[in-house]
Amino acid sequence: MKLVRAYTGLLVLVSAIIGLDQWTKWLVRENIPFMGIWVPEGFEWIAPYARIVHWYNTGAAFGMFQGYGWIFTSLAFVVAGMIIYYYPRTDPQDWWLRLAMGMQMSGALGNVIDRLTLDWKVTDFISVGDFPVWNVADASISVGVVILLIGVWWKESREKRQISEHEAGQDSAEDQHVVEQTDEYAI
Repeated sequence: MKLVRAYTGLLVLVSAIIGLDQWTKWLVRENIPFMGIWVPEGFEWIAPYARIVHWYNTGAAFGMFQGYGWIFTSLAFVVAGMIIYYYPRTDPQDWWLRLAMGMQMSGALGNVIDRLTLDWKVTDFISVGDFPVWNVADASISVGVVILLIGVWWKESREKRQISEHEAGQDSAEDQHVVEQTDEYAI
């Protein structure tokens, strides 16, 4: 029962993100021909800035390292295994760390599903400006990394502040002790 409770948050988050990722990719594959572009009717003016396209990627997020899908599939399983191992060992109060791990695992596995079912390709569809085309899984990985970096920075700065406050408190106590000793010898 303890193990089930430890993984419930991870399972819910991963299921929700993978579900959204796979649903949006399916919508694109079903409704937009490969290399086709869609913008909402009446908003054609936005097409140079943001649009939905049907594209495939055989590399990593944002079109990097094309043709190495099998390496990223293997890496995704390693990452997922490490997260499954470390997740219950993290302090539940470090919610940001758990959120970051869940988002990274979701993104990795969302793209693995595509690679294993689409001949090592990943469906990408979000196109903004000249930036490479991406998907919900890519966004999940990226946002998870940002949350992790901000969380680590926040935790370290909080710990440094606590150490400084503790040291300042010790200095104050030592000063008080010196004053008390001086008062003993005063006549």
